[in-house]
Amino acid sequence: MRLEPVRSRADLRAFVDFPLRLHPTDRYVPLLSSVIAAHRGAAELFVVRDRRGEVVGRTSMHRSAPFDAKIGPRQLFGHTEFVDDDDVFTTIIDAVEARADGRQLFGPVALLPNQTGGVITSGFADRGFVDSAWNPAYYPKMYERHGFHRRFEADTWLVDLDGTTTGTSPAVDADHGFAFDDARTASERLVIRHGSRWHLRGQLPILRRMLNESFAQLGYYTDISAEQLAEQTDGLAFLLDEALLLWLEKAGRPVAFVVTVPDISEYLMRVGGRLGVLNQLRLLATRGRYRRDAVLIIKGTVPDEQGNGYLTLLSRELHRNLARNGYRTLRSTFVERTNVASAAQYRRAGGRPLHGYTFYERGAAV
Repeated sequence: MRLEPVRSRADLRAFVDFPLRLHPTDRYVPLLSSVIAAHRGAAELFVVRDRRGEVVGRTSMHRSAPFDAKIGPRQLFGHTEFVDDDDVFTTIIDAVEARADGRQLFGPVALLPNQTGGVITSGFADRGFVDSAWNPAYYPKMYERHGFHRRFEADTWLVDLDGTTTGTSPAVDADHGFAFDDARTASERLVIRHGSRWHLRGQLPILRRMLNESFAQLGYYTDISAEQLAEQTDGLAFLLDEALLLWLEKAGRPVAFVVTVPDISEYLMRVGGRLGVLNQLRLLATRGRYRRDAVLIIKGTVPDEQGNGYLTLLSRELHRNLARNGYRTLRSTFVERTNVASAAQYRRAGGRPLHGYTFYERGAAV
């Protein structure tokens, strides 16, 4: 086995293509190839080749000063995919450790946990979705056999909105399980705002401010910069269902938010994560097909307003809009198991954990 840096366009193409050959095309959702290319500026990308020259693994290596400040010095690795072979995995991890200079290893992240990464530990028969991981069952076994321990264990969630996926009729009422006293709306000067395709760029700073404030208390989270948020939402405007991106103002101040998007995972599977101009136009022309499933990317409340039920109000509005627009499922990106209040929101809507989820660390136990 040999580890080779990604230098040429052919190398990058091999890096992008490898998991598309490795994983089932109906379960693995590739990260956008444009995002991977952009990550080359912040991380070194590598492929592992066998004696025949075939790619059998890939990874990236980088460090992050904000992440170090949050949990201590770490050598980060990400984009990590590999065949079920101990020698391939050892080649990857030995190379990461050689760069670590005694730091603990943490990953897989690309480039940070609040961007993308992680390993699923259960639910392998269920497909992945945008902004979330999918991997075969041998991945967590491989990490743990090689001395890694789990960090920030979590679950993704699935809410069946119309009984399609379970064959049952979910209990639906006007509140969708999220009762809120509407008399408070006037007395507390509450106003629900919606995202806008035409003004999303100007709305992003509002969301970023609330996002960084509300998530600062989470162990893995580092402040997201304007540039990072712009990258993560690039191309979102033309797909946006304006009824699903919501925030709440209290006396003119934004205090809570929910970012939900139509789930285009099946399209990304079909085009292998290549969302260039032509594929964007094709997606735009067929976007009506991708208004059956939705993905809740992130939600939160600024710290001094937590516990006041404002996410309950936004969740009620979100579920009313999902029902009105004909969505059948709502998936959620990972929620830490220690975040009981957030998980309870999905249970109230009749949801269930979909994938077990974790990051991995090797070194002294924390």
